[in-house]
Amino acid sequence: MATGRGWILQQHSLGLARAAAAPQRLAPPALPSRSPLSSAAPPPGPGRGSFAGRLRKRSGIFTAMSAKLSETQNICIQRHCQKTSMKSKSCPCIESMPSEILLKIFSYLDAVSLLYIGCVNKRFYHLANDNVIWFKMYSSFFPPKRTNWKTNSVERTAVLLSHATIQDRESGYWKNEYILKQIAAGKTRIIQLLKPINPYTGLPLKTKEAIKAYHLSWVIVLKDRNGKEHIIEQVDISFNDTSITVFWYGTNWPCLDTLSTLELCGVTPLLLDQCKVPTKNRPRRRSLIAEFNLTNLTKVTTMIGSDMLVQLFRLNPGLLVGLWKKGNGIAFVMASLHHHQLIERSTLGSAAIQYILPPHKPILDDVDPEYGLHGYQLHIDMHSGGHTYLCGTFHNLFCRKDYIRNGYLRLTVISIKNNSQHLPLAGKVGFFWRTDVFEGNVQNCYMMDVTLLDETEKPFWCFSAPVYMKLSSKASCLYDYMGYNYDLNYVDSEGKVHVELVWVEETKEYYIVNLVLYLSTEKVNRWFGTKY
Repeated sequence: MATGRGWILQQHSLGLARAAAAPQRLAPPALPSRSPLSSAAPPPGPGRGSFAGRLRKRSGIFTAMSAKLSETQNICIQRHCQKTSMKSKSCPCIESMPSEILLKIFSYLDAVSLLYIGCVNKRFYHLANDNVIWFKMYSSFFPPKRTNWKTNSVERTAVLLSHATIQDRESGYWKNEYILKQIAAGKTRIIQLLKPINPYTGLPLKTKEAIKAYHLSWVIVLKDRNGKEHIIEQVDISFNDTSITVFWYGTNWPCLDTLSTLELCGVTPLLLDQCKVPTKNRPRRRSLIAEFNLTNLTKVTTMIGSDMLVQLFRLNPGLLVGLWKKGNGIAFVMASLHHHQLIERSTLGSAAIQYILPPHKPILDDVDPEYGLHGYQLHIDMHSGGHTYLCGTFHNLFCRKDYIRNGYLRLTVISIKNNSQHLPLAGKVGFFWRTDVFEGNVQNCYMMDVTLLDETEKPFWCFSAPVYMKLSSKASCLYDYMGYNYDLNYVDSEGKVHVELVWVEETKEYYIVNLVLYLSTEKVNRWFGTKY
């Protein structure tokens, strides 16, 4: 019982304390007390109201009391909100911290995080460019060259350069030095991968490995007439014998009528060592490969084929744009990139300027009267969607001086008169395309990769482009093949390719009966130093 009474007294004291702490409430007015004899209903008389009237009067009193009580509660709530706001303002925020504390925090971040945090605001940008932080990072990744048998530690090296000496440099100096050194180190490793050469193609043997090691990808930048950019990320890629094929498709394409240009760019991580898993949100840099004009695309550009859903338009060099037949919107974009100097073109340029290939120094030969006219080697690859229709190498191609006409040298690869040289195309020929929802096959279209080597087995003329076969209007002069004749032509500033094919109905195959390359004499004279 004593325990029970103690608990009751404790609860009573807590209640009194809470009542004292709570805001003082208005007490209801005391009602006049009546004697027990008057507890009964008094008889109506003058000056007295009825029982209903007294009830209405009391209800009015309680209504006024509740109104006053609600006003008191509102005042208490406002005071509580003001206290809460004052407490929130007094809470520490990272932006209100002193610069010394922020620099200490930034010193524990890596290079990628510092680049991220420099994009927050102007103050963070200047703090993230601190030379002391970046010099310590630079010294840890690139220690000084060893002058004796014992290497100085990072701390001892930092002491050698005093704090004042480091800060004498302009803001961001060691940041730029660190980034440039990282880029140079990455390029050195990639160059080592590209040294082995394929004897059949004359191209680097490990281009695929170099692309993966460099985390290299490609984007297209669509610009409208107002200058707004739409960046489309690479969706898929396929590796071929001497080229790669990159695909872009999706549902967020801008309207074609508003677009003016399309830029094809290679994209690599800014810091190769810091990029374990490549993502588009990491710091990256772009290298412009080619720029295409999209104004009046359907009127100016050549349409190379179509099916029930899309139309294919070719833009040289090596770009293919698929447009929906209904609505004239973009369905997909595909680029075919030749392996020749692909890594250099995709990494060594800038976002606005293309990489300029180093000039070729001709090797003069006064002994050979037909120097530059013989010793060529051709590697040709026809493919689409992972299907290879023809892949072969042809040696000892030559051109006589009598064959130089209209500014071109003629190299006959497959002669129409020699049946033993005629080659079939394997499989069903067509261009395979796909999007998120649809896929299809455009007949008589595919990709053609040409790699022509000179007599020293160095790449002389290389390209990868979409081509199409057109029904020939000429009558066939071949008696060994009965079927429709087709022509295939490709032209650029350095040469031409002409292919004649015959469709054999019995075997359901295309046969190449004539393949001729035409090289520009300007290209030959510039390469060999001749005067043809």
